[in-house]
Amino acid sequence: MTDSGRRRFLSKYFLHQAGRCLQGFEDGLEEARQKAEFDQFFDSYESSYALTLAYPDDILLETARKYDIETEGRPKKDIVKELFIKKGGF
Repeated sequence: MTDSGRRRFLSKYFLHQAGRCLQGFEDGLEEARQKAEFDQFFDSYESSYALTLAYPDDILLETARKYDIETEGRPKKDIVKELFIKKGGF
């Protein structure tokens, strides 16, 4: 005869694993949503005004060089986005 404790353990284990799987899926969806919002923020200069247009150019370029970010020939919003990522913004 099979021990009922083993059955309960297995059923609880599978339910627990299924719950972890669903939680991981939800976490992945949330991360994808945040990434999409982050990318949308830097789509235009108007949406990222506080970090692109309102930020003084000389300070931005100096900060970018400090973090080894290439600035030659790049749009300001791309420089700000890369700096934001390097500083742990996303």
